[in-house]
Amino acid sequence: MESADTSPDGRVDAAWIAARIDDPSVRIVEIDVSASAYNAGHIPGAALWNAYTDLRHPDYRPVNAAELQDVLRKSGVTPDTTVVCYGYGAHLGFWLLKAHGHDRVRLMDGSRDQWIAAGRTWSTDVPAFAPSHYALAAPNASFSSKESVRETIGRPTPLILDTRSQAEYDGERFWPSGATEGAGRAGHIPGAVHVPIELLRTDDGSFRNADEMRQTLQDRGVTAQSEVVTYCTIGNRASQAWFALTYLLGYRDVRVYYGSWAEWGKATDTPIET
Repeated sequence: MESADTSPDGRVDAAWIAARIDDPSVRIVEIDVSASAYNAGHIPGAALWNAYTDLRHPDYRPVNAAELQDVLRKSGVTPDTTVVCYGYGAHLGFWLLKAHGHDRVRLMDGSRDQWIAAGRTWSTDVPAFAPSHYALAAPNASFSSKESVRETIGRPTPLILDTRSQAEYDGERFWPSGATEGAGRAGHIPGAVHVPIELLRTDDGSFRNADEMRQTLQDRGVTAQSEVVTYCTIGNRASQAWFALTYLLGYRDVRVYYGSWAEWGKATDTPIET
């Protein structure tokens, strides 16, 4: 990745962020499923978007465009703001913004500890932002709903790609942590092809090289000509797969089912396989 400018796929490194830390046209956002890491220390000036409290409802349904718009407004984001996503859910934030037409978005891919490894320091100050008046666009073609996924079941296309663990796919777990009782119905969407996101990543969290990822997908029938809909539990792993297929492998028709298993498995009228 380049430090002076962005790479063609939108990824940036710690040096790129550090050079723009005081730029008012840049908003840094840490995305995670809790506030614990952020509260312990974050990139100076970064906002926090909690995947469970900001990007989903208490019943785990994803927020709509108007609600996401409110999150952006509270963070002081305008159409001219370059949003830099990092942290556990960075790819989810990157995809969400792209899916709603915000092209000024960058991604620090991999562990948040890249910031410390680059010799930088965390801050515990929580910044205050002047609210903006951003009018967010409706989701584009990279967004799939529960209804559109349901309509594809039994059809040869699009291919539904499950990026969760083997235990989740087999119906042994609802959540990645292992909780099942009271969580919802475990299993997978009928006909889904299983490619755990770990097969596309190395042990240090970076993506494997393009040839390795392409071979892994092709071995499971997921070719560059495939129309693909990815899903996981809350959309984070699905967004990682979307990023890899779209930006690193050149797949032309990839969408994310944002509701993912947190929505599908909690519904009472959705078909499930185990």
